[in-house]
Amino acid sequence: MTGRLGYRWNLRAVMAARGLFATTQLAPLLAERGIRLSDTQVYRLVTGTPQRLSLEVLMALCDIFDVTPSDLIEPVRETRPARKRAAGDSGTAAPKTLRPVRARITPPEPQ
Repeated sequence: MTGRLGYRWNLRAVMAARGLFATTQLAPLLAERGIRLSDTQVYRLVTGTPQRLSLEVLMALCDIFDVTPSDLIEPVRETRPARKRAAGDSGTAAPKTLRPVRARITPPEPQ
């Protein structure tokens, strides 16, 4: 098994624990703290896992919900199973001599 470090974004669970269930309720709370996001951006922030997040937005979310960044972002180890190999495969590349032969299509012979 190979693994890499990932993260789990818990904003939706934190919102639910505080009684906020609609993404539209979050936009005015962010605006009070100087963060202006469109409805679409707020929706993506809540329902998805952001790839990039400004520290201003993160600190505003921490202030709104009275949590720490570690409550919103949980590190997790993502494991991927090792690649399966075909039976009898030694893990080396196939010899270059094994290549498909191009098909040659000829018209049928007259009868």
